[in-house]
Amino acid sequence: MTEVLAELQDRTFEHATAATASTYPPERRLTADQLTRYLSRREYAVVGTSRPDGRPHASMSMYIRSGTDFWLPAVAGSIRARNLAKNPWLTMVIAENDDETHVAVIAEGPADVVPLDDVSDDVRAAVDQHWPGVWKWVNVWIVLRTARLLSYAAEEAQL
Repeated sequence: MTEVLAELQDRTFEHATAATASTYPPERRLTADQLTRYLSRREYAVVGTSRPDGRPHASMSMYIRSGTDFWLPAVAGSIRARNLAKNPWLTMVIAENDDETHVAVIAEGPADVVPLDDVSDDVRAAVDQHWPGVWKWVNVWIVLRTARLLSYAAEEAQL
C-alpha cells in the first residue's frame, strides 16, 4: 500500500504545469514511506468543495485513509454533501507547522456520498479503533477517490 501513494504522486507530477512542478521540487516531495507515515499519524484535514454557484466551501474534517481513498464522516444534507451532489469533486489539505518545518499533502479527485451500509469493513474497523464516538452522529460518509496527490516538506520538517 505504501507505493500506491508515491505512484499516484509521480503520475500527478508527470502532468503538472511547470509552475506546479517548480513549486513542489522533487527533493521536497515526500517519499512513499514518508507519505504513508505522515498521512497515518494525521487525523484532520481542511476539505474544499464548490457550492452550486461556484463559491468555495472549506471545512475541517477527520479522515480515514484506505489505499488512495480518503473517507470523511458526514451528515446527510450537510453543505459538503449538498455541494458534492452538484459538483462531485473534493480537495483536501493535510498540513502542519510553519516556515522551514512545514509539511503539506494535497489530495483531490472525484468524491461520492456513501450510505453507512456501503462503508467497507477495513474503514469500519479503523473508525472503531480511532473514533468510536463518530457512529453517534455520522449517517453518511464521503469518499474521496484521489486522482491527484501533491506533497511538500520544508527543509527542516520532522518526518
